[in-house]
Amino acid sequence: MINNYRFAAYALLAIGLINLRYQTGNANNLNTSSVLIGLGIIGLLITFIPPLKSFLLRKSIKITALIIFIAAIVYGFAI
Repeated sequence: MINNYRFAAYALLAIGLINLRYQTGNANNLNTSSVLIGLGIIGLLITFIPPLKSFLLRKSIKITALIIFIAAIVYGFAI
């Protein structure tokens, strides 16, 4: 299950970096892309901290993380 969190975090990081590159001329591009990059880095780092691994395996946290991930993906395609 932890690998699913890592894949999702990597996907957010990749979407943020791709948006950063392909929207170079847009104003505030760094601000909008850094949200996705930051979420991806934080999500990836959390999966490597042992006390937080057990926290991530709770059912309520899984649902919350899924909602945040879907919202971030929608945000990534909307910007």
